[in-house]
Amino acid sequence: MRFLVRDRLLGIGEDHWIEDEHGRKVFLVDGKAMRLRDTFELKDAQGRVLIDIHQKMFALRDTMVIERDGEGLATIKRKRLSLLRNHYRVALADGSELDVSGKILDREFVVEYDDQVLAVISRRWLHLRETYGVDVVREDADPALLIAVAVCVIHLAEKEREDD
Repeated sequence: MRFLVRDRLLGIGEDHWIEDEHGRKVFLVDGKAMRLRDTFELKDAQGRVLIDIHQKMFALRDTMVIERDGEGLATIKRKRLSLLRNHYRVALADGSELDVSGKILDREFVVEYDDQVLAVISRRWLHLRETYGVDVVREDADPALLIAVAVCVIHLAEKEREDD
């Protein structure tokens, strides 16, 4: 399953559609403006909130939290003690972890679980400016969660670049 994500979707207060490879609108990213923290909602085509994404307040390092139905689903932060600057850890609520690494700012990275690739994020396949693809390679993977992870990691990397 391949999804097309517009880079400007990271703008707080703006809504953007994520389309599938056939151009159908699948997910709506609703950026919530006028909040103390960065907040997004990922909705299905009917407007139901699937995932809530927000910045964790009062964290030592920049951290994003993904929730589903009010329950914590994942916490994302840059991996500590990593030689790679673009290496993030996704701690899932069940205790397992996803590993995100690659060229985050270039939109060329992978999301892995237990050394198996779940999703490939890339601009290489696309000719549209300011667009990247999220290619979910495992059928048993949760596309909404993987899109949310990609959005969070990019948001954290952009924020870190601004702070440098």
